[in-house]
Amino acid sequence: MPETALTIDELAARAGVTVRTVRFYGARGLLPPPDIGPRRVGRYGSAHLSRLALIEELQHQGLTLAAIERYLQQLPADISAHDLAIHRALVASWLPEGSEETDREQLERRAGRPLGEADLDRLAAMNVLERTEDPDTFRVDPGTLHLGVRLLDVPIPVETILAAREVMLAHARAAARDLGRIFHDEVWQPESPEGMSPERMRSLSAQMQPLVVQALVTTFQRSLKEELRAWPVPPRAPDPQPSS
Repeated sequence: MPETALTIDELAARAGVTVRTVRFYGARGLLPPPDIGPRRVGRYGSAHLSRLALIEELQHQGLTLAAIERYLQQLPADISAHDLAIHRALVASWLPEGSEETDREQLERRAGRPLGEADLDRLAAMNVLERTEDPDTFRVDPGTLHLGVRLLDVPIPVETILAAREVMLAHARAAARDLGRIFHDEVWQPESPEGMSPERMRSLSAQMQPLVVQALVTTFQRSLKEELRAWPVPPRAPDPQPSS
């Protein structure tokens, strides 16, 4: 997929923020500087868009700008737009479930591209959006929209996407149950006089969530790389023999 080249106005419109906000984040070091093109016009890419989406989600979590700076500093310097989108989607998964109702024009503006019926079917299969009775109105999960749009051109059948989603959901729920049990038994300890109050426990959980997200992403990526390396390499076809 070709790298996105956006002006600052286009970036702000795609991200749903103001140009002033983009400049402010750049001054704070939350956004890397743009590439400077002809006529000294700054050009922003998909990594800037994904980073803005991640910053927005971390703010929804209640993190201060200083905390967001620390979070971003812990990410690899060469992190891709795709991996940033994964972080954003996982951070969003900690929030209460919610969606935004939008029409097709607004959806395509946020997606940055026209969306045909096949695209909408794929986004629905990934649970990024839900169709309504009005064919031009959708309920959209803003936490996964950018990641879903980036996956539209990946040559994977919808059935495979659905199967992969079920696997991920099953393992994510199992991990959440195990983590919840550990916090309940080892940290909260409701039956113990030294145990935390429910309010303090919720506050601690909120502070821990970004770290848990980073750990999940890092562990998953390393495990997937190990799994792919273990796949057998298909035999190479013999080089054609020169004709005599």
